[in-house]
Amino acid sequence: MTRWAAAVEYVGTRYSGWQSQPHAISVQGELEAALSRVAAHPVAISAAGRTDAGVHGYAQVIHFDSLSVRSPYAWLLGTNANLPADISLRWVQAVRDDFHARHSAVARRYRYVMHNSRARSALLSDRAAWLAWTLDADAMHRAAQHLAGELDFSAFRGSQCQSNTPMRCITDIAVHRENDFVLLDIRANAFLHHMVRNIAGTLIEVGSGRRSEAWVAEVLAGRDRTRAGMTAPAQGLYFVAADYPSEFGIPAAQEFWLP
Repeated sequence: MTRWAAAVEYVGTRYSGWQSQPHAISVQGELEAALSRVAAHPVAISAAGRTDAGVHGYAQVIHFDSLSVRSPYAWLLGTNANLPADISLRWVQAVRDDFHARHSAVARRYRYVMHNSRARSALLSDRAAWLAWTLDADAMHRAAQHLAGELDFSAFRGSQCQSNTPMRCITDIAVHRENDFVLLDIRANAFLHHMVRNIAGTLIEVGSGRRSEAWVAEVLAGRDRTRAGMTAPAQGLYFVAADYPSEFGIPAAQEFWLP
């Protein structure tokens, strides 16, 4: 039995989310079906993180076990040949038996992409959140620093979250502008359900001038989801990468190209 790891890139627009569901199409379901064809036996996968319907993946990491003798290149080409065009493996490699895509990860990274333009973009309709009013990215960045550290993120937790604790540790959070794009980059040990989208929606309130930078700290301290901003649209969110201890030899994700 060999344990394999792989990086998956996908456009989440057509899918009910990452996780397999009985009566809906999912990224996990498509991947397991494609890998099973290459392996010639049923394959189950584990992933670094789960994404919601409409959310995209840049370097989602998975692992699976197989008795089939295949080269990494055979896994890569064979699986991609059996996947729809909006899902693709980027690399495949054998890993140690104790590697686990979820439990071995020390951090996950997300990017939230806001297209800040008076006119909507046809090409970006499912790849970014469109906001027509001008956002102050610098104010959003300063406000975001209130969220750095190991904190109780109850105010940014979705109602369907199943985590046993609202405590999470954000190690890096930044907002910056690139031409017509405002980008939120966030790295944490783990995330609550809708946490990044709720943070994005709250920072949008600051960027639009409707709320002060200090308001974000008040929302965090209040631990009340109803006091925070909206849940930002799913199409702006990207699972960028998961980080692992160097001992596992997992390739670092290349710099994210979008926008």
